[in-house]
Amino acid sequence: MAICRWLPGQGALHRKKGDEQASKSTCQERGVGPNPTDRGKLGVKTSLLVEAEGGPLALCVAGANVNDHLLLEATLAAVVVERPFPTEANPQHLCLDKGYENALSRQVAQGHGYTLHIRSIREEGLAAASQDAGIAGIADHADKKPRRWVVERTLSWLQRWRGILIRWEKKPQNYLASLKLASALLWFRRAWKLGSPLLR
Repeated sequence: MAICRWLPGQGALHRKKGDEQASKSTCQERGVGPNPTDRGKLGVKTSLLVEAEGGPLALCVAGANVNDHLLLEATLAAVVVERPFPTEANPQHLCLDKGYENALSRQVAQGHGYTLHIRSIREEGLAAASQDAGIAGIADHADKKPRRWVVERTLSWLQRWRGILIRWEKKPQNYLASLKLASALLWFRRAWKLGSPLLR
């Protein structure tokens, strides 16, 4: 008995009533889960690692109900290019939002050799206000705010493809392949605009 199925003409998975345990296992195989922000409709979450300019380095997909920090290990392990070894002179920084503020995320980042930076939007606002008021302490790190908009911009670039904005693929491997193809096209366009000698 199929628990998760595609409805004709729709880009989201819908559940039929049935055995709850079978539903969970079937949905996990398909890489979907109930979206807590969309009335429990089945959805997908994309975890993305980008470099400073927004170029995608690693992708990971899971159900929409999976916490972000649980995808950190899989995302960091999925880096396509070989990373340079971090040193004291040239450390590698990892900027994350407050959802990653836990021991597991810190342990994963340390295991991969990253210097972790976690700062909430509220803390950024307090730092800006205290800098205006001239209060020492909080304002000292105001110039080092994480740039989360870089990741959001890259996700926006990727969602320009119709097959990524609405997931039509049943298998998570196919959806991940679409994301990787779109990421490769983003890198190609950047190399083309910069006049890379590799493209001549």
